[in-house]
Amino acid sequence: MKAQNITVDEAFYDYCARYKELLMQWNKIHNLTGAKTPAQIDEFIVDAVAPITFLPPIHTAMDIGTGAGFPGMILAFALPQTHFTLVEPLSKRASFLQFVKADLGLTNVDVKAMKVEQLEPKPFDFITSRAVTDTQMLLKLSEPFRNAGTLLLFYKGEKVYDEVDESLKYRIIEKHHRHYLLIES
Repeated sequence: MKAQNITVDEAFYDYCARYKELLMQWNKIHNLTGAKTPAQIDEFIVDAVAPITFLPPIHTAMDIGTGAGFPGMILAFALPQTHFTLVEPLSKRASFLQFVKADLGLTNVDVKAMKVEQLEPKPFDFITSRAVTDTQMLLKLSEPFRNAGTLLLFYKGEKVYDEVDESLKYRIIEKHHRHYLLIES
C-alpha cells in the first residue's frame, strides 16, 4: 500500500469554512455534534482529514455512522476524486449532511439516511468510521461492503490496542491524540 502525496487545495478551506458556518447554525437547534465552538470544530476537522497523508488513492469510500460529517464529509472535501457514501441513521444528521452536499454543490457525495445494515451490499475501496462502536463490530458491519483490497480506517482512542485481533493485517498511526487503525482486507 503506497500512500499518495496529497495536499488540500483552496476549495478544501472554502468548503470547511462554509461547513463550519452551517454546523454552528444547525447545531444550535438540532444538537448534531459535541463540537460547539469554532475551535472545537477545527479540531474535529483536523482529526478527520489527517489520514490523507497516509492513504493510497481511493475511488469509492463509505463512512459508517457519519454523524455531522466527521470524518466522511471532511474527507470528501479533501479527496474530490473519491466518491463518498455517507451512512447516517439519524434523520436530523442525515438532513444536515444532505443540506451541506446541496449547499456546496458536492458531486462526490451520496447521503444514505439509514443504518448500514439496511444498505444494499456492494464493495468499496475504503471504509471508515469514527466513534460508532468497537473494532470487532465495525468489522462485522463492514463485511458486506468489503472485498480483497478494501482498506478500513477506524478512528480510535488509546483502547484500540485492546480491540485489535492479531490475525488482522493492520497498522496503528498515532497523530493529534488520535489512533488511526488502518486494516487491509
